[in-house]
Amino acid sequence: MKKAIVIGATGAIGTALVQELINHDIRVLVLCREGSKRNEHIPKDSLITQKFCSLQELSSLENNSDVEYDVFYDLAWEGTTGQARNDMFLQNRNVQYTLEAVRAAHRFGCHTFIGAGSQAEYGRVEGILRSDTPVSPDNGYGIGKLCAGLMTRELTHQLGMQHIWTRILSVYGPNDGMRSMVMSVISDLLHRETPKCTKGEQKWDYLYSGDAGRAFRLLGEKGVDGKTYVIGSGECRSLADYIREIRDAVNPGIEIDFGAIPYANRQVMHLQADISELQKDTGFVPETSFEEGILKTVQWIKNESGEV
Repeated sequence: MKKAIVIGATGAIGTALVQELINHDIRVLVLCREGSKRNEHIPKDSLITQKFCSLQELSSLENNSDVEYDVFYDLAWEGTTGQARNDMFLQNRNVQYTLEAVRAAHRFGCHTFIGAGSQAEYGRVEGILRSDTPVSPDNGYGIGKLCAGLMTRELTHQLGMQHIWTRILSVYGPNDGMRSMVMSVISDLLHRETPKCTKGEQKWDYLYSGDAGRAFRLLGEKGVDGKTYVIGSGECRSLADYIREIRDAVNPGIEIDFGAIPYANRQVMHLQADISELQKDTGFVPETSFEEGILKTVQWIKNESGEV
């Protein structure tokens, strides 16, 4: 892989992926929405070219240069949080946008399309999540992601391209949304406020964004056509343990108000990835401990707020 396209490059995984690609001398075309403040998160480097293109504009995106690319990474999706996750019309439009991304990848000469799916495709599963774990999504977001994965696989193969789908578990790190558990708890602690949480009995699998970016880069180089890979650390602990570790790293003197927030309807209580297939095909091994990743994330938040 010498040249790649990334759409959805301003979030935690997207910025980490772009940085990972340029660290390996891979030229990157970033497709981003004009006027978005989040474009400031895109790394600055001579290997990066930005082109304005929203999801709605993908269908008309043309390659007006003589440059062809190798891999197209589609990390973009609207309506990932809150009530929007069950907006069926919005999630259906996301499927259309993902299909348009495949056609854009073909117009830019890409031989491989890599899409970002979600653990939500599985629904609620007590066991370890594998590529062949039965899927039973119970919200519009998960249903949309599952449809997008299946339909883009068929379309990429019709166009003579390779297809790789991922199902991502919980990723944290710089540029993550401030409504996530990790970011909201860090923010409360930095402001010397008591984090209000659920009982924290959920057992989840957390992966640092830098490791996730490396996993995606390796999939672009070594991933197998037609496969679905689960992206996570391969380990899980109770949410309460993670929250206490964040507290100890940020502000050890503050108590956590466990149980202040009730569990959500259809609360997922167990998330753990089986990454053996990912390791076998690409050699990927997580390198960043949760403690190290939290310290990096806290420093990023301080830098962003001017509290260096």
